[in-house]
Amino acid sequence: MVTHVTAPTAALLDGLPGWVTLLRAPNPGPMTLDGTNTWVLPEHRVVIDPGPADEGHLAAIADCAPIDTILLTHGHADHTDGAARLSELLGGVPVVGLDAEHCIGADPLPSRPGGEIAGLEVILTPGHTRDSVSYRVRDVVFTGDTVLGRGTTVVAWPDGDLGDYLGSLRRLQAQGPVPALPGHGPALADCSAAAAYYLEHRLARLEQVRAARSAGARTAEELVQVVYAEVDPVLWPAAELSVRAQLAYIESEQGRESHSSSRELDEA
Repeated sequence: MVTHVTAPTAALLDGLPGWVTLLRAPNPGPMTLDGTNTWVLPEHRVVIDPGPADEGHLAAIADCAPIDTILLTHGHADHTDGAARLSELLGGVPVVGLDAEHCIGADPLPSRPGGEIAGLEVILTPGHTRDSVSYRVRDVVFTGDTVLGRGTTVVAWPDGDLGDYLGSLRRLQAQGPVPALPGHGPALADCSAAAAYYLEHRLARLEQVRAARSAGARTAEELVQVVYAEVDPVLWPAAELSVRAQLAYIESEQGRESHSSSRELDEA
């Protein structure tokens, strides 16, 4: 889910690895860029993000059988709506994500670091949503909507959390200069560089929100008009979610500072 459509996030990957198949869903739009990227890993018998409930798209995925597992990066409809139908087409294979609500025939992924499924490392990357995860296998990271191939993603408050998101970006930055295959947009050559760009952008937006508040903007709507003035207004509703996440983060910061000051006074 996009809030700012610009040039590619980082250098593009020159061709996909031979063991990965990209099937792009026919759901392009302001929030989905060219459409949802469904990634098929035939050697691992895995599908990542089946996308919308489009019969043609799901049939194309099913043609890549055998598939044993359908994995989700998060629960947004443009990634999950086709999961139940795809499971049916594939003979009832399990659908697995972090949120039990979206799982079919399987337990949810463990909510602790170091998990693995179907030979893929599970990287917990909350922030865009509470249930966002990325997957790493063979020195490639599938980032879902945590890092996109073009533009920047929404921190979908109240489900999304900016503090969590900043931590997730640092986690992806630590993955090193390996390809990042996102939920929308083109594949990127360097996961670490893309995450660093996102981190810089998100911190800059946070400072813009602080400055706009100091200049008199108070409501989320007013802040969007100032901070996201250069963004297409069609994306302002998504931008407002990010602004609300930024405000919650600022309030949390202030609460921590107040608590720290009170404790220091108590100890004096």
